[in-house]
Amino acid sequence: MSVFTAVLDGLGVTATRRNHALEHATVTVLLERFGFTRSLAGRSNTKGFHIIGNVTLDEVKSASSEALRRLRTGEASLAVSPFCGTNIAITGMLAGLLTMSLVGRQKKLEHLPNAMLGGMVAVLAGQPLGRVAQKYVTTKAELGTLTIDKVESTTLGPIKATWVGTSLA
Repeated sequence: MSVFTAVLDGLGVTATRRNHALEHATVTVLLERFGFTRSLAGRSNTKGFHIIGNVTLDEVKSASSEALRRLRTGEASLAVSPFCGTNIAITGMLAGLLTMSLVGRQKKLEHLPNAMLGGMVAVLAGQPLGRVAQKYVTTKAELGTLTIDKVESTTLGPIKATWVGTSLA
């Protein structure tokens, strides 16, 4: 266990990281089954995760069970998603930092080409850096004794969702 991982575990975010990994794996299984014919999203917390989109309760039950099994048998890559909000956040932060550092305080219009170049570099670097952040910070593919306790239909305001509740056995 690295010092960084020990710090994250000490912050009490391990449950959320594990649920985030299982959420990604569940969405991946659903996409494998149905392709990109459905719009899907997920949101994780310490108690489980929501799958948001046009999927049935049985489809999410089956997909989350398969995702759990596949993560347990070593398919850690399922925990990292190209569609994760972490990628967007990393790209946005990188674009802002690069633009600020390249524009400076004086003659901003003169530095516009550099700022645009910085933004493009950020977009290119954001996806791979986001995947690294997912792998080491926002997800944890090693699920330990995590189990799925319940899968139920719910709503998030007007949005149809499916809740997957988890716990450590």
